[in-house]
Amino acid sequence: MTTKPSLAQAIDARCRLAGEFTLRSGQVATEYFDKYLFEADPQLLRRVAEAMLPLVPQDANVLGGLELGGVPIATVLSQLADRPTVFVRKKAKEYGTCKLAEGGSVEGKYVVLVEDVLTTGGAVLAATDALRQLGARVDLVLCAIDRRPPAALGLADAGIEVRSVLTRADLDAVRVPSKGQ
Repeated sequence: MTTKPSLAQAIDARCRLAGEFTLRSGQVATEYFDKYLFEADPQLLRRVAEAMLPLVPQDANVLGGLELGGVPIATVLSQLADRPTVFVRKKAKEYGTCKLAEGGSVEGKYVVLVEDVLTTGGAVLAATDALRQLGARVDLVLCAIDRRPPAALGLADAGIEVRSVLTRADLDAVRVPSKGQ
């Protein structure tokens, strides 16, 4: 059984980088969690999904992995939770099936979003709005790492609960020297 501190330590050791990084939000950070390093490691990815499993509501019909980082976690989590997964694009393709959510219909279903790292919540808000327009019930996002500042309210204002495996504080508590320091 993975403990929260041991998982935080493993992710921190693998993923924390030092330098100057521009985030998708436009904010500049002096450290960066290269989430793809833990998502590309099969043992660490499974540990994250196993830690996330108790956060999945019993009545969830579908897990929705957000492009790109939420997809690997949602895929492993779907196997553990025995729930189907949809892959939620940032925007629908303009060719082929032209779908926003690939993998099945979300209409009338309770979709629980799965994200890797939550910083501002912008991608979650956009996906929630789009899925709700398709007839899905969306009111919960599960994330591996919640890096939002304490005062961030955007998701709660939109009726979205956040359940995280780890927070920035969890990672800071087990901090190891950053790569590049």
